[in-house]
Amino acid sequence: MPPLTQSSQGTIETTSSHPSVGTSADRSEVPTADSKPANAVSTSMGKVVKAALTWLVAIIAMLFIFGPFLWLVSHAFVTSWTYPNLWPDGFTTRWWSVVFSDEQLMSSVGNSLILAPVTVIISSLVCLPAAYAFSRFNFPGRRAFQVSLLAVNAFPKMGLFVAMAAIFYGLHLMETVAGILIVHLISTLVNMTWIPAAAFSSVPRSLEEAASDAGAGKFRVFFSVTLPLAAPGIIVAMVMSFLASFDESQGTYLVGAPKYMTMPTQMYSMVLNYPEQVSAVFALILAVPSVVLLVSCRKYIMGGRLAEGFQIR
Repeated sequence: MPPLTQSSQGTIETTSSHPSVGTSADRSEVPTADSKPANAVSTSMGKVVKAALTWLVAIIAMLFIFGPFLWLVSHAFVTSWTYPNLWPDGFTTRWWSVVFSDEQLMSSVGNSLILAPVTVIISSLVCLPAAYAFSRFNFPGRRAFQVSLLAVNAFPKMGLFVAMAAIFYGLHLMETVAGILIVHLISTLVNMTWIPAAAFSSVPRSLEEAASDAGAGKFRVFFSVTLPLAAPGIIVAMVMSFLASFDESQGTYLVGAPKYMTMPTQMYSMVLNYPEQVSAVFALILAVPSVVLLVSCRKYIMGGRLAEGFQIR
């Protein structure tokens, strides 16, 4: 039975102690049928705001990444386009013919397309045996040698190249192909050693032991089991080394200019000596090998081969 209370007018009223009844203030906190649409509207508004912010961030990121590329493409095909005009004065392909008819520019294209593959071949011959040794042999100083390869990237490269130039003057390597290849080779040491070393380490020893138990010699085990399984990591290392050599500019300019100019070093002079439309065309040509190689090897790079290569084991 509910308890009896006396009101201010002296009448007797009943109050309920059941939790489901409560006071008017308590009843206002209980969700009612009218408050449910309001909560649904609030939730939907939150989702809309969250989606709008996500799209805003995505658009800003896309502009940040592809904005320079779009600027190059647009200026490579216009006669002129200056601020504050919102539309170019006209379209033309004349700048492309200017680039391809300029012997100096085409010579730099040829130098880049020759020096980068040669650098990758030399770097593979030097670094792949070292990578296999780092992976399979535990010799004294192994970790110190492996970490010391990072010293090339631990200091400002321009200071390193200036010190190298002082040595190259004594060895008569300035303005020579050999001097440029040495500079490019230094830029590929980390990629061509660390990434293949991780690739060799990822090959299960049990497969090599099974091949040996089946009668295969060491060379056959390496070329039939180890090398095919480590090939994706080696390919990624070769691609990254090609791009490092292809894009190297500071050391190449210091050692090779003005006798040997590559595409990145030619960009220095194009800023001052050519119209910006010609520079845009040349920059697009410079980007083609990088885009093609990265797209071709994206499944290996996105698959973690590149990330695994920079883990010390």
